Amino acid sequence: MTSDTTTLDASAPRLEVDALIDDPHTRIVVCCGSGGVGKTTTAAALGVRAAERGRKVVVLTIDPARRLAQSMGISELDNVPRQVKDVDESAGGELHAMMLDMKRTFDEIVEGHADADRARAILENPFYQSLSAGFAGTQEYMAMEKLGQLRANDEWDLIIVDTPPSRSALDFLDAPKRLGSFLDGKFIRVLMAPAKVGGRAGMKFLNVGMSMMTGTLSKLMGGQLLRDVQTFVAAMDTMFGGFRTRADATYRLLQAPGTAFLVVAAPERDALREAAYFVERLAAEQMPLAGLVLNRVHGSGAAQLSAERALAAAEALTDRMAEDTHADAPADTEAEAESAPDTAAGPAPDRTENNLEATGIVDLDGGKAGSRTVGGLSPAAAAEQVAPTSASAAQLAAGLLRLHAERMQVLARERRTRDRFTTLHPEVPVTEVAALPGDVHDLAGLRAIGDRLALNPTDAEDLTNTDD
Repeated sequence: MTSDTTTLDASAPRLEVDALIDDPHTRIVVCCGSGGVGKTTTAAALGVRAAERGRKVVVLTIDPARRLAQSMGISELDNVPRQVKDVDESAGGELHAMMLDMKRTFDEIVEGHADADRARAILENPFYQSLSAGFAGTQEYMAMEKLGQLRANDEWDLIIVDTPPSRSALDFLDAPKRLGSFLDGKFIRVLMAPAKVGGRAGMKFLNVGMSMMTGTLSKLMGGQLLRDVQTFVAAMDTMFGGFRTRADATYRLLQAPGTAFLVVAAPERDALREAAYFVERLAAEQMPLAGLVLNRVHGSGAAQLSAERALAAAEALTDRMAEDTHADAPADTEAEAESAPDTAAGPAPDRTENNLEATGIVDLDGGKAGSRTVGGLSPAAAAEQVAPTSASAAQLAAGLLRLHAERMQVLARERRTRDRFTTLHPEVPVTEVAALPGDVHDLAGLRAIGDRLALNPTDAEDLTNTDD
């Protein structure tokens, strides 16, 4: 048996994933981290594992990649949770998945908090259409809104959130404050002033009191855009307070004991530097950190053979092959000379009479039974094709030893990088997931990832690798 995982230092606390997802008090798990470290796969694997252990789970991704849908066998994900088929529901759990549709979520907020006429005016407003499609921070704010909606619905007892890549993964922590500052800022209050005063008096107030400011805005934004913004602000006036209230409530929800943040990283310097940033930021925001998932960790089933010893053995084999080749060269020349036909001794024997031809032994009627060889090859030539020579075997062994040395050097580098993180943050629980050789594209692959997430390092020997 071999193991493709490494083990954590005894000083590093172990992240108990099953205990986390089995705890009925855990209602939200947020996976964050830099790009390309496997957050989406980790979130999906956690969802599958939690559902098959009896939880009713929904996985929300705001990553634009469609791999989550592909892994779960769903043709597409949208703003509505879709149930994942072929999940083992014998323990009473279910799995649903969805992808955030930023504009649709914004539209739902408008439709849910405004009467039909006002909602239509807002949805048709050109400034709103631009704002809902790509205004800075809108995606993160809408993710907060959707998370709040899912939690308030109380249909699922576990919500797993897959965040965008890079440092923007924590932008959703700032989104409520930024949007609140925008909605409560002087610019919005200026634009809202005419609507609040009303009618001609409002326009007179705007023209007399702020003609210089609006003239400047008209030049910068264009007259039509300014009118669109003013119309939008007037229509949204009664909703601004609700935005901030809901955002603040969701922010407090993220700080509540029922929420757990998982930082996902690869055992690389840049990824763990980002992970350290996330850990420090979460601590500053008083967000509950469950631990670090160290993904794609390399391992070896022959870890007792160091890189130095493997390289030394490879060099010794190479030197031995060179010596053997040099020592055998004269003997081979002499043997060839002895086996050459002696033309001075007389004519060559009749090969046909002795069951011989240029291609080897043949089976004539008068020959010995069973003397025929496959393909007309002599026994010696056939043996050379079946088994490698001792020289080729030595070359293969030397090559494998060098590959092992490279693997052990990678392991050493990953351990040093990991140990730097655990030294800086000894309080953070860690779990490691082995580097897998293939892409995860189905539920079986997600189950394999879930097994490794929850794996005790001492039980790692019987697992088969498949990678994200």
